[in-house]
Parts: sequence; C-alpha cells; structure tokens
Amino acid sequence: MTHKTSHRGLVVVAIMATMAMIAIEATIVSTAMPQIAAQLGQINLYSWVFSSFLLTQTATTVIFGKLADIYGRKPVLLLGIALFLLASILAGFAWSMPSMIAFRLLQGIGAGALQPVAMTVVADLFPGSQRGKVQGYLASVWALSAVVGPLLGSIIIHNLPWAWIFWINVPVGLLAALCFILFLHEEKRPRVVSIDVLGAAFFAVSISALMIALTEVEAGFSNSTVAAFVIFLFSLVAFIWQERRVDAPMVAPDLWLRRPIAFANLAVFFASMAIMGLTTFLPMYVQTVLNQSPLVAGFALTMLLFGWPCGATIASRQFTRFGLRPIMIVGSLFIPVGTCLLVLLTPSSSPVLAATGSLIMGFGMGLLNISALILTQESVSASDRGSATASNVFSRNLGSTLGAAVLGAVLTYGLSHANNGQAITPEQLRALLNGTGMALGSGEEIRLALQHALHATFIVMMLIAVLIVPACLSVPHLKTSEAEPKNA
Repeated sequence: MTHKTSHRGLVVVAIMATMAMIAIEATIVSTAMPQIAAQLGQINLYSWVFSSFLLTQTATTVIFGKLADIYGRKPVLLLGIALFLLASILAGFAWSMPSMIAFRLLQGIGAGALQPVAMTVVADLFPGSQRGKVQGYLASVWALSAVVGPLLGSIIIHNLPWAWIFWINVPVGLLAALCFILFLHEEKRPRVVSIDVLGAAFFAVSISALMIALTEVEAGFSNSTVAAFVIFLFSLVAFIWQERRVDAPMVAPDLWLRRPIAFANLAVFFASMAIMGLTTFLPMYVQTVLNQSPLVAGFALTMLLFGWPCGATIASRQFTRFGLRPIMIVGSLFIPVGTCLLVLLTPSSSPVLAATGSLIMGFGMGLLNISALILTQESVSASDRGSATASNVFSRNLGSTLGAAVLGAVLTYGLSHANNGQAITPEQLRALLNGTGMALGSGEEIRLALQHALHATFIVMMLIAVLIVPACLSVPHLKTSEAEPKNA
C-alpha cells in the first residue's frame, strides 16, 4: 500500500462511512421489521431476515479477506459497496418475505467484503503505534450507530415508506466509494496466484450449514437441524482435505494456527458469545423480572455502548506504553467481572446493578477487541494482512451466532422446566413483556420462573467469559511496529 499517495484522512472518513452503513443496518432494520413483516406477511420467516444477513456475512468474510491479499484492497472494497447498495435498493422493492430474505443474503455478502477489508486498509495506512486511535474511532462508530439506528428507524417508519430503511444506504455508500476511488491508491500487484475456488466453496457451504443449524437449534432439534449439522461436518472434512492439498489455500492453516492469531481469535470468540448474551437477555431481565419500563431496560443496555468506546480509546492510547498482551489480559478480567454482577441480580435488585454490569463488560470488550485486532495484524506480513484481519472478524461473527444459540437453548430449557415443571408458553412470556401478565393472574409466578431461567443463562455467560482469561494469557508478547507500513 502506497500510503504516501493516499489521502489518509479522507480514506478514514470513507471507512467510517462504510462501517456506519453496516452498523446502522442491523439496528435500523430491527426497529422497522415489525411493520415490514405486517405488510409482507409470512411472519414465520421473520427471524431469517436477520439470520440470512449474518449467515452470508460470516461465510464470505474469510474469502474476501484472502481476495484482498491477492488483488488488492480497493477492488474488493468497491465490489463490496456495489453488492451492498444493489441489495439495499432491491430490498426496498421486496414484495414478499422470501424476496426480502434473498436480498438480505446478497447484502450480507457485501458486508462480508466491506468489514474485514476496511479494517485491513487502516492497518495498511497506519503503523501499529497509530492504528489503535483509528480503530478507536471505528469502535465509536459502532457504538453511536447502535444508539442512532433505532431512533432513525423510528423516524423513517413513521414519516416515509419503509423502503427508505434500506435506500438510506445509497448516498452513504456512493460517497464512500467515491472517496476510495479518488484517495485510496495502491501499487500494482504483480502476484499471480491460483484462486482456491473449491476451498472457498467448501468453506462457504460448511459455515452456512453451521449457521443454519445454530439458528434452527434454538427451536429444538428437527430433521432440518440434523441435516444442516451433517452437511456442515461433511463439507468441513472436504474443506480441510482441500486446504491440505493445494499450494495456495483459501484459508491457510499455518496462518490461522499461529499462536498469536489463534489465541487472540479464541479470546474474541468467547467474548462475542458473552456479549451476545448480554445484548439479548439483559433488557428482558430488567423489563420483566425487575419490572422496569422499556426505557430503563434500554438504558441498562446502552451502558455497554458507553463502556465499549471508552475501553477502546484507552487501549488505543496506552498499548504502545504497556503492550498489547497486558491490555488484552486486563480486558479479559473486566468481562467476567461484569457477568458476575448479572449473576448477582435478583427480583429486588436495582437496575443500576444491571447497568453497571453492562458498563464493565463493554469497557472490557473495548480493551480486548482493539488489542486483539492490532495484535493479529502485527503477527503477519502485509501480504497476509487481509486474511488475518478477516479471521478476527470471522471469530467475532461466529462467536455471536454460537452465543445466541447456546444461551438461547439454556433459556429455553429453563423456561420449559420452571414454574413447578410446567413450561412457560410464548403467549405467557409475551403477555409479561407487554405488561398484561399480572392481569392474567399468573404474572408473579411467570416472573419468578423467568428469573430462574435467566439466572441460569447469566451463569453460563459467566462461565464462557471466564474462558477469555486463559486465552489471553496464552497470547505471546508482541512488539508493535513504530515505522510507517511498508508497501504491500
């Protein structure tokens, strides 16, 4: 990467716009989806509007990271923006739930190209000692988008056709693409590498099958769940066989198994599982068990989004002084401490305790994620940086998906064995969330049963969070580069 001819400031602005486009998409769609589903019908497919995006994003992240190493960052970024914007335009014209899911699948492919490659560009343009500050800006973009997204979605859905939920991406994406075209300059890449198409196909099939299985298993084992697991296992074996026999594998085992990368990604994987539990179940606990308003529940979760950029900012400013590994270890200690506070919650607890746990977990994530990403990038040469960055993003996405499945299964089990052996029905839970449970006469019993089920979920979250500590302790010490990045 010839950073001397690239306008770094404007490229960073384009990267932040790209990240905001992906980040806001998640929250803005979740806000508007109830109204969209009411118009399109087939409510049974509701969850797949979200799962389909995450499925293709996770399955293609590693593939695009490798392609960025072969063909350069700029072509992959522009391809990702084109796919994302095309899918956004088509989603606005969706005429049914299956068509919406199809366009979300395409949108996820675009996001799979954008997220890891944009982070790789930051590593190309800035030395390790400066990179943390820029990554801190990107973390702030994600946090701000999580707050702005629901508000923006609510404004659009009440004042404009719902199609604008997706079309709002178009001007942002076009502006980012223009900045990349004008201000991001790369050297010509003379590398001639045969692309491992078969390996990429096996990888995409295996990860897609795993994601489908994890999504379906929350509702219990069925024939489709078992079939997805079988396809995952067969395609995974075929993928490993393919990668061992080709000269230029799509996913190089020697890169993924390097000690710094392997343990940094493992730490991020466990952390993402724990955070998924927090974002999914803490608002439910505050609203139902603590009997607080949705506003208070939202505030408790928002503390995560306050702590995260604070931790990221501190990590970005201090890792050159203390080192990446020590900051990762400190971050790994904060996350289980936060989960301990959630385990201590009782029906008589103050929502301040829940908010404090959320704040501490967010702060730990800010310290851990930035340090793990920079350490991963510093562990490889510039020619493998896209693949290494993609492995970090992949670990986050897979951890989030597995966390939702595992913790969702714990909650389902708890609800089915609570209330003196009588399972709590979805209708009873919905009535409690809507505030009508007490009127039905059994609200207090359901609330107590839900407290036991969520308490078990928080205990499992804590056990997962504890695993982050040995993963970080296993990361070797690595000195960050002070010099400007060399041309890739």
